[in-house]
Parts: sequence; C-alpha cells; structure tokens
Amino acid sequence: MVKNVLLALLALTCFSAQAAVILQYHHVSDDTPAITSVTPEQFKEQMQYLAENNFNVVPLSTVVASVKAKQHLPAKTIAITFDDGYRSIANTAHPILKQYKFPYTLFVSVEPIQKKYGEMMSWQQLITLSEEGAEIANHTWGHEHLIRMEKGETEQQWLARIEGNILRTETEIAKATGQNHKMLAYPYGEYNQQIENMLTKHGFVAFGQQSGAAGPHSPLTALPRFPVAGAYADLDSLKVKLHSLNMPVIEQTNSDPQLQFGQWRPEIKVKLDMSDINASQLMCFIQGQGAKKPNWISADEFTIRAELDLPAGRSRYNCTAPSKHQGGYYWFSQPWVRARDNGEWIAE
Repeated sequence: MVKNVLLALLALTCFSAQAAVILQYHHVSDDTPAITSVTPEQFKEQMQYLAENNFNVVPLSTVVASVKAKQHLPAKTIAITFDDGYRSIANTAHPILKQYKFPYTLFVSVEPIQKKYGEMMSWQQLITLSEEGAEIANHTWGHEHLIRMEKGETEQQWLARIEGNILRTETEIAKATGQNHKMLAYPYGEYNQQIENMLTKHGFVAFGQQSGAAGPHSPLTALPRFPVAGAYADLDSLKVKLHSLNMPVIEQTNSDPQLQFGQWRPEIKVKLDMSDINASQLMCFIQGQGAKKPNWISADEFTIRAELDLPAGRSRYNCTAPSKHQGGYYWFSQPWVRARDNGEWIAE
C-alpha cells in the first residue's frame, strides 16, 4: 500500500513539474478585433488571478531551456507572449505586467515596424521594453504565410526564401535590441516539416497556435501555446487551460500540418505514456466536426481521423484526458492547413 502511494506521488511530481503553459496574446484593447483581442479589464483580471494563485510566471526562454534539457519546472509555470508588437502592449499590458513583475516575450516582424504600420510599436518603444526585461523574438520579416510558394517558385527557391527571411529578421532584431533568442512564432500558426527541419539546422525553436502545455514531450519546432482572445478570453475557461498538462506523447505519425492535395481527412497514430491516463477518459475533438472517440489499437496507442473533409484553411485535432493523480487535463493538439480544391489559398 505504502509503495503504491509513493509511486502515485512520484508520478504526480514528474508529470506536473515538467509542464509549462504558454499564453498567446495579440491586442489588449477595447477597440480592436475581438477575435485577436482581450480587453484591458480582462487582461488585468487574468494577471491578478495568476498573482493571487501563486503561478510561477517565467520568461519564455526559461521554458525553452527547460524543455530542451528535459529539466523540471515548478508546478503552475506560465509564460506570457504577444504576437505582432502592437502599441496596446506598451501602453496597456506592460504597466499591468510591471505591477506584478511578470516577464513576457514580444514576437515582432520587422517590415511593419520599419513602415510604421497601423498600431505597431516603433523600434525605440521595443528597445525601451527590452531594457525593462521584455524578450524580443522573431515573427518573420513581414508576417508572411510561410508555407505558401510564390508563383513560378520552385520548392528549393521557396525554402531558401523562407530561410533568408527568418535569418534576416533575427539579425535585425539583434541589431536593434541586442537580443538573439532564436525563438520563432509562426505567423498564423502555419508551418510544415521542411520549415521545421530548416529551423532545427539553425538552432531555432518555434511556437505554433495549437493548444496544450509545453514540456518534455513537445517538439522544439512546434511548441504549443494557448491563444487568449475573443471567446477564449473568459477567465473561467482560461483557468482550466492554466492548469493543463503536457500530453505524454512517445510517438506520433503524420505530424506535418501541411496536407497534401486531396488528403483532406488525415489520420494520425499516437502512442502515449499511459501511467497517469485512463484510456476510457481520453476524448478527441475534430474542429468543425465535434467530439470523436479515439480508436485504440493497443493499450497505449490510438488513431484519430476526420469523418468529413477538413475545410480549406486551418483546422485542428484536439485530444484531452484527465490526470489520474491530479486535477488537471492533458492536452494534445495537431494543427492542419490546406489549400482549396483548386490549389489556391484562402485570402487573408
């Protein structure tokens, strides 16, 4: 009996202490598109909740170092990130974060800064924030759809263009701010296996927009983040995600998000460490198609496949399961992206 209790406590420590929840924000404003925004009141409420409930808010680079080394993180570890570098972050979010002494990361694109687009921060504003502790990281040169080839471009030319884009952006950020984290946030959350391989060659880590906690089972070029905006900005729903766990994926097939032409119902096979999971409680969700039970092909391996064609654009398979020994849920998310049947991409 004592031995079983000790084993359960050991499992609890190992699973919870290695995961980190990474939050992704864009605007903190009352008058920007709701789909990419939280209001100042919502943001303040969320940060207050983290502070009052003793969450361990750390720089994103700390999470990356831990995942790389497969080292333990304290329970309830959180990293805060913002994509694009809007002025509302400097004007509204930064003072709130400063109040709680919370570190954060800004993923910025260079071209919008240089051309002074819309609500973007200037280099001077970014430098000021970096001097106060913000991490400045790579969001590509012009916030491009990385997987889309230009007309007449060969695959080799496309990959060389994307490689040059990311390296040039990293150089410009280092030149302006002195920071060189080699952390990339994929614009629109879009990437493919070729881009992942190229980033690995150059020592980058990268972040998508698929849900889940980051930990030792997360691929370094597809680290998950929880988007916080619109319908997902409500604190009650966010609380569940703040306590989420890193799904212990041992193996996965078909992890390339870019679907090949006509392969609109992709199947994945996932093998899990089942020591803290009951197979009967794991449930998957196909975006736009609802809940779907996984097909267990062994005690620790399941498959999941859409019953209908995934729509053009971006989709996800999400799978969750409650922990047997703790209060949180394990999250697994596989992103997908596809063109229209005629080969054209959705305009954005």
